Amino acid sequence: MVEVEMKFPVADFAPLEQKLVAWGATKVKTRQEEDHYFNAPDRDFAQTDEALRLRRVASANFLTYKGPKLDPQTKTRTEIEVRLASGEEAVETMIQLLKHLGYSPVAVVLKARRAFQTKREGFYLEICLDEVKDVGRFAELEILAPDDRLDQARKVLQTAAAELGLTVSERRSYLELLLQKRE
Repeated sequence: MVEVEMKFPVADFAPLEQKLVAWGATKVKTRQEEDHYFNAPDRDFAQTDEALRLRRVASANFLTYKGPKLDPQTKTRTEIEVRLASGEEAVETMIQLLKHLGYSPVAVVLKARRAFQTKREGFYLEICLDEVKDVGRFAELEILAPDDRLDQARKVLQTAAAELGLTVSERRSYLELLLQKRE
């Protein structure tokens, strides 16, 4: 599966939430996410447009690789995610393992995420309203699609964004935005 994503800066979530409710989207529980990003010892992920992320959501932990973006309009890219053992000790152990393998910590991105889910034209669409610490507010739309349906998924995503009034897409990741802000 390939992640097809678009992200948009927003000033106010209320109008989006009203439209999502009108669509019949299901609201998933609000969650806090703590994303630890790492750089590889053999290449610079900032140069290759890749990412390695260790995510904590409550006691759940996930290790995710994101490949380079595949098109100029959306953030379409390979995403491979592995669920890890739960709890703080599992995160600390994974961080130590990555460091011993030569991966270096880059930054930690903290966000409060309100997620909504709906189905559009045969795709499960997730719409996240993210409040990212030191970065800002964003609406993120995402579909996981098989390779042979990427064009359809992009069109569904772009149509949904337009219907929500989201017009100015942000292709940089939260990590890139955070690092730019710190410079």
